Amino acid sequence: MKLNRRNMIAGSAVVAAIGTFSFLGNSNDPGVSFMPGVTSAHAADADPVAILAAPALGDRFLGKADAPVTIVEYASATCVHCANFHSGTFVALKKDYIDTGKVRFIFREFPFDDLALAAFMLARCAPEDKYFPMLDVIFERQQTWTRNNPRDELLKIAKLAGFTEESFDKCLKNVDVAKGISEIRDTGSKEFGVNSTPTFFINGKILSGNAPIESFKKLIDAAQG
Repeated sequence: MKLNRRNMIAGSAVVAAIGTFSFLGNSNDPGVSFMPGVTSAHAADADPVAILAAPALGDRFLGKADAPVTIVEYASATCVHCANFHSGTFVALKKDYIDTGKVRFIFREFPFDDLALAAFMLARCAPEDKYFPMLDVIFERQQTWTRNNPRDELLKIAKLAGFTEESFDKCLKNVDVAKGISEIRDTGSKEFGVNSTPTFFINGKILSGNAPIESFKKLIDAAQG
């Protein structure tokens, strides 16, 4: 399904959209999914200070706030390569670097489509301490909720974080949350050249795609200098 930014749905229309949405396919590249309707050129290194400017919704992060290295990830909830990263490389990254205080990990939403937007809205509406656990389940169950009755499957995930059906529907009608997530995506695209997921900035240094832990280690070690 080909989409572009004009096809993105915000606010109350998201509720209807997730009932009929078709799963967005990925590029032929084995480690990266490209944003529909844009060039496949890769982003460049970012200003290490500018990349840390928090969006209006605020940043969600793991690790010590004053860690010497900060990794910023831009990802889409419907990106297969992002799901593969979070079930693979991220596990080692969290164990060896985030949990040990060496890295602060910031996750920024970069939805390719309405279904990804809906999933991210629910994560944002959840209590802050439930954000990453909910994100984990969203990626773990990606092949289920993107293909089989998205509304019902996302509701099952939301209930794990304490949602009721009423609060679920209320969240998906929250225009401020929808706009905030869209602004994160647009800033990533316009200011930092992000056009594919997953895209990482390690103290400003670009790393694109579902890279192995060795690639992260190299850039983290260099950043610690």
